[in-house]
Amino acid sequence: MRSLARPPRPTKPLPPLAAFVQSMGYVEVKMRWKKDASFDAVPVLAHARDLRPLAALARLLSPSPTPVSAVSKLRRSLETSDRRVASFLRRFPAAFVESVGPEHNHPWFRLSPSAARLQREERDVFAARRADITSRLRRLLLMSPARRLPLTVAQGMLWHLGIPEDYFKRPDFDIGQDGFRILTTGDAVFSEDENHGKELGLIDDGKDQEMPLSVLQMGAIRRFGSAEEVPFPLFPSKGLRLKRKIGDWMEGFQKLPYISPYADFSNIHRGSDVSEKRAVGVLHELFSLFVTCSAERRRLLCLRTHLGLSQKVHLVFERHPHIFYLLLKEKTCFAVLKEAYMAGGHTSIEEHPMLEVRSKYARLMQESQEIIRRRRSGKPVQLDPEDQESEDSKGINSAVLD
Repeated sequence: MRSLARPPRPTKPLPPLAAFVQSMGYVEVKMRWKKDASFDAVPVLAHARDLRPLAALARLLSPSPTPVSAVSKLRRSLETSDRRVASFLRRFPAAFVESVGPEHNHPWFRLSPSAARLQREERDVFAARRADITSRLRRLLLMSPARRLPLTVAQGMLWHLGIPEDYFKRPDFDIGQDGFRILTTGDAVFSEDENHGKELGLIDDGKDQEMPLSVLQMGAIRRFGSAEEVPFPLFPSKGLRLKRKIGDWMEGFQKLPYISPYADFSNIHRGSDVSEKRAVGVLHELFSLFVTCSAERRRLLCLRTHLGLSQKVHLVFERHPHIFYLLLKEKTCFAVLKEAYMAGGHTSIEEHPMLEVRSKYARLMQESQEIIRRRRSGKPVQLDPEDQESEDSKGINSAVLD
């Protein structure tokens, strides 16, 4: 009986292209978070969660008493950590002085002399160093391939860049003199949001201009004389031990080609290690533009698509603990660029002109904690001489009224 089975076909050798299998150097890095107490001791980082709403309320209030109802409905936009704005104001008696209103015993608040001085200093610093501060916003736009950003995204970055948050709203700032312009798209008329459908761009669109060098490239030139090899400065945390395969991967990661955040990246494969090194470089450059070289991690997600970053860009901070530190504070996570705090004078990151003002705000918050602690223990509270003079004049006025 003849068999019905077909004879096996002769095997043909595969062409070279079909036989090629791409090998990736990607390593699934999962690292245990290691606490570093040195970052918790930095005031601008320790009080980062409440620093922005405190400065925003200081701009809204004035040295003269103001009813709390004037700012109580702004809690959502201010993003205060307390449910009520009045509770937030009472947490910082060194910045906000509470009094009783003329009717119905409603609380009124005014700025303390120390907070009023900081307000004036903040305005003076921006006026004196305006070109330096606004150039950081320009560099952020140059990092975007379109050389523009939605106005809502740019508005959210103003605080981190040290620019007044009403920079786009006040005509007297005249953003045109800094090289910016606001573009309106067609769908802007169909939204109630005044910023919807608007984009922030450059007057010259970034054309015919040599792209700036990144901080890492300037550091490589300073150390090696050229930017052919651009390694990342690494700062291991004490007690952090890496597995051998992860250490080998990080060593190979340093040898990969460096792609400038201002260069074209359209030819880079999304899932490659070179793409991840570009993402690390973009975040490093972005943090070097910020006042405190740190930011709340979730706030950076709005920049993802505009800077050409992957959807899982938040994992970059976890995969590179020698470059970034994750500071867990009050139910949120702040990412910190280690080089800005651990390199000392061996870094090309320039100190932001507004950093000293932010540090003074943080010290004002520390003084508030000390005032509350003394009040609870029944100890006398030591006020600033100008605050004491203000309190004395307030007592004399109330005695005259009585």
